Amino acid sequence: MTVAALDVSSFAFTEAAPAKVNLYLHVTGRRADGYHLLDSFVVFAGAGDVLHYQPGPEPLHLHIVGRFGRLLDASAAGADNLVLKAARALQGLCGTQAHVQGGTLVLDKKLPVASGIGGGSADAAATLRLLDRAWNVQASREDLLKLAETLGADVPVCLLSQTTRMEGIGENLTPAPHLPECGMVLVNCGQAVSTPEVFRRRDGAFAPRAAMPEHWDNLADVVAFLAQQGNSLEAPACAVCPPVGHVLADLSGQDGCLMARMSGSGATCFALFATPQAARQAADRLEDAHPAWWVWGGGLV
Repeated sequence: MTVAALDVSSFAFTEAAPAKVNLYLHVTGRRADGYHLLDSFVVFAGAGDVLHYQPGPEPLHLHIVGRFGRLLDASAAGADNLVLKAARALQGLCGTQAHVQGGTLVLDKKLPVASGIGGGSADAAATLRLLDRAWNVQASREDLLKLAETLGADVPVCLLSQTTRMEGIGENLTPAPHLPECGMVLVNCGQAVSTPEVFRRRDGAFAPRAAMPEHWDNLADVVAFLAQQGNSLEAPACAVCPPVGHVLADLSGQDGCLMARMSGSGATCFALFATPQAARQAADRLEDAHPAWWVWGGGLV
């Protein structure tokens, strides 16, 4: 069966892989082994990839489709793909083939690749959630988080897919106060940014751990808090990829924009708005003005 002929509407299982957005990201230190320590306030947008699964007798295999899936070469669906790595990790946890089935996985790649919003990590996390359910593994949250840690720094927080404070190298997760209703616009200029290069360009100073309140009374309080924070990787990302600065300027200039910032190591940037509708309207304007950009607007998960 060709990828074009796949009809995922008949597939038995589907799982969303929402985009991860770092509302702030502080590089707070560096371990002796070279890994950077972070402090970040993470939320999840309504945008995301979608993973489909149909059990079958054939060995488990992956197809990648969608706007950004079509831009990947055939090897992207090979054994090194994080989706298949996550599936193998869950198989290892089972310890018996009784739980494990073969079949077809289809990843609908709606998010830009290497874009600072956790696309690959969210896909791996969605795989763990989906196959745990489809195979009736019933793994504990703790066991799934341990598996997620082996797959990448952002996979544990993406496994939760809820408002979270993320620290350490991504393994220290604590609940964060939920945001009041708001809207968000995500924009990617279409240029992939190398995370190692961004870290190399960062100056040597470390940022402090943020003093986060226990709750928000309103969105204005959230924006005021975020204005005191930052993204330690934004300036070096703008140096590596100057269009990031152009995106931030255009976002900031939109009617109703409350704040704009880059997410992760880039190049995707976000802006907060009072409502999902206001965000969608701003996204429509940006999309009309910049048809080559990837633009999304709406609410949070």
